[in-house]
Amino acid sequence: MKNYELVLHQVEADLAAGRLRIGGRLPGERVLAEQLGISRPSVREAVRVLEAMGVVRTATGSGPEAGAVIVAEPVSPLTAVLRLHLATNHLPMADVVQTRLLLESWSAREAAERDLGAGELKVAAELLDRMDDAGLSPEEFHLLDAEFHVALSGLAGNVLIAAVMASLRSAIHGYVLAAVPNLLDWEATAMGLRAEHRAILAAVRGGEAERAADLVTAHIRGFYQAAQLAPFGGEGGAAEADDDRRADDQVE
Repeated sequence: MKNYELVLHQVEADLAAGRLRIGGRLPGERVLAEQLGISRPSVREAVRVLEAMGVVRTATGSGPEAGAVIVAEPVSPLTAVLRLHLATNHLPMADVVQTRLLLESWSAREAAERDLGAGELKVAAELLDRMDDAGLSPEEFHLLDAEFHVALSGLAGNVLIAAVMASLRSAIHGYVLAAVPNLLDWEATAMGLRAEHRAILAAVRGGEAERAADLVTAHIRGFYQAAQLAPFGGEGGAAEADDDRRADDQVE
């Protein structure tokens, strides 16, 4: 085990045991180095890793804000990691879409079952209103589109899924925008997407859980297919395989 990993394990143990809490402060470099029998540079390396992971926020100086403070900011680190792996093509676009289908259909179903009020739906509704602007460029439209899907997933009340969806925002926007040139009629597509978004939000507002989930699934798949992108999963994908199995079952 590398020396800096000793600090990571210690911080993890202290968080799990309640000895460290959000807003609390890590012990100083000298104290941690002496406690763990490692060098101060190793402690500094660990703190940099923790900061990159969104676990601590650091500030220099000697005032009350100085040092490493425990925070909980998972979205930015997750976003950075996902973007880097997408750039290596290690995470295929089709897998991103499949992940969206799983997370967003579940989120829409859960959101619809929560009996949400107008205040809780306000952000998603305002994003749809902004998307009605006919002067939006495809890039501007799809930035709002990605924000809407993130907001919709957040309505399920699951903090981890909300963080994952927020981290996927850049990937979603990237592949969707790249697909725009493949669309035969952008204006008609935008009009259809607006209508589908409205129907999804109406189903959530009306407590129609299964309808909301089905509409989200059809919405994501529909754009994917309209943009003439590769099949799910590269070789037909899980979705098509499930459809084929259901068809075989019906024939039998």
